[in-house]
Amino acid sequence: MLTKRIIPCLDIKNGRTVKGVNFRNLIDAGDPVELAKHYAKHGADELVFLDISATLEGRNTTLEMVLKVAEQVNIPFTVGGGVSSIENVNCLLKSGADKIAINSSAIKNPCLINVLSEKFGSQCITVAIDAKRINKKWTVFMAGGTIPTSLNLFDWAKEVEQRGAGEILFTSMNNDGIKTGFANVALAKLTKVINIPIIASGGAGTVQHFIDAFKIGKSDAALAASVFHFKDISISELKKELKKNQIPVRL
Repeated sequence: MLTKRIIPCLDIKNGRTVKGVNFRNLIDAGDPVELAKHYAKHGADELVFLDISATLEGRNTTLEMVLKVAEQVNIPFTVGGGVSSIENVNCLLKSGADKIAINSSAIKNPCLINVLSEKFGSQCITVAIDAKRINKKWTVFMAGGTIPTSLNLFDWAKEVEQRGAGEILFTSMNNDGIKTGFANVALAKLTKVINIPIIASGGAGTVQHFIDAFKIGKSDAALAASVFHFKDISISELKKELKKNQIPVRL
């Protein structure tokens, strides 16, 4: 049985890790390289770095940070933010990233998913989907959750899989930062419409929330930020509790 993954997420802005609520009111959460070292040492299975202002500012992800992180960690890490071309991906992978995440660029140019998966392999292409439940429908947003699209979460997820993505990082904007649990109903529905791994994001506040994401949401991995950054939950203790609840994890 495949083990479930625990993934700290580091949202990067101006070289610092930040965290907000519902994608707003960002506060400083520390140095990304130091946090990466800490998480790699204390049981994280992977890391995700998202340069959250890169798309809005019309630039690529900062390579300097990627190089520094690659020197300090021995676990896989994914990098996203402003990735929009083969050249971007090539630079990130050469700098040490194991996977890349695309979001807005995939919405603007869906064929990019095909191109990147064919060039680099689907195993290193993650499509991040930010969606908000509005009037009982899940609407996909782009540009760091600032621009709504006409896309439906489940239809877009199916298209993303068909185009060659290796996994999906689904963030519920409704749940983000409020620590009331993941969007488990939507997660469970996603697992029925697609076959690639799904990373749950948005809403972690307690150990039980992670248990629910795996047992109810059927997700393959659970991603969180503030509960790890501000030491509300330790990854090693979280994994022990998951194990007690018959959820397979790497200890």
